[in-house]
Amino acid sequence: MSERNGRIISINTSKEKGQRKVPVKCALLVKDFGIDGDAHASGQWHRQVSLLALESIKKMQAAGLDVDCGDFAENITTEGIPLPTLPIGTRMSIGESVELEVTQIGKECHNRCAIYYQAGDCVMPSEGIFVRVTEGGKIMPGDKIIVHGNK
Repeated sequence: MSERNGRIISINTSKEKGQRKVPVKCALLVKDFGIDGDAHASGQWHRQVSLLALESIKKMQAAGLDVDCGDFAENITTEGIPLPTLPIGTRMSIGESVELEVTQIGKECHNRCAIYYQAGDCVMPSEGIFVRVTEGGKIMPGDKIIVHGNK
């Protein structure tokens, strides 16, 4: 895979799971844990941080939904990277020190979550991805994301 670049549009956190996330000015990603202060950060599991592309959100907006960054409970809203096409094991870096590894593409929703009922639809099951934090650090909107490929 050739190197592809994108950028962070928004960083979003929430205190409780299953809720829309609120944009924050910066975030601390903790190695093998997730985003400090986010409800989904729980350490040793494969879904430490979620990513969704702005392009996916715009598709929902074009369908008439009143949604924005964080409304699908994604931690990081990206632009310029076709997230669902990245294979498991793909590594990416953000800013000066953060390193992530793709661990899951999409997710199975057993029940319609609060996001579905609040937004009217959800793109996370098919277009969101999950990563684990392999090297921590501070990130903020505008930071460049570099996709390196598989480990």
